[in-house]
Amino acid sequence: MKIENIRRGEWGKVRAFFDVVSDEGFVMKGFKLIEGINGLFASMPSRKGTDDQGNDKYYDIIWVESREMREKLNKKAIEAYQNQSETISPTSEAESNPTTIEKNEDTMVEEANNNVEKVSSQSETFGDDDIPF
Repeated sequence: MKIENIRRGEWGKVRAFFDVVSDEGFVMKGFKLIEGINGLFASMPSRKGTDDQGNDKYYDIIWVESREMREKLNKKAIEAYQNQSETISPTSEAESNPTTIEKNEDTMVEEANNNVEKVSSQSETFGDDDIPF
């Protein structure tokens, strides 16, 4: 079993989403790493269903019967989460180097203005004879 495509973040109690690749090559998507009362644990992929009384309930799509397999999945998911280097988000990059971001915004505005000037100077006037219908 191997953990792949781990996506870190904070969505309520969810700390990461990840996929599991079995030794046979099956890819199972939609696992979650949850911050619970007793620490992190892997949650199975689930789907929201509705029953006859209108109560929304979540049902597991994948079920692991073996306690040993669940513990192995938890251990591997937590290791992958802790060992994964964090990616730099655009907000953290802006906080670390605000002058670069400001320079890029100024450059983009200037380029846009130059492009507008080029288009307006190149535009031709059209007459009634130019309309195809």
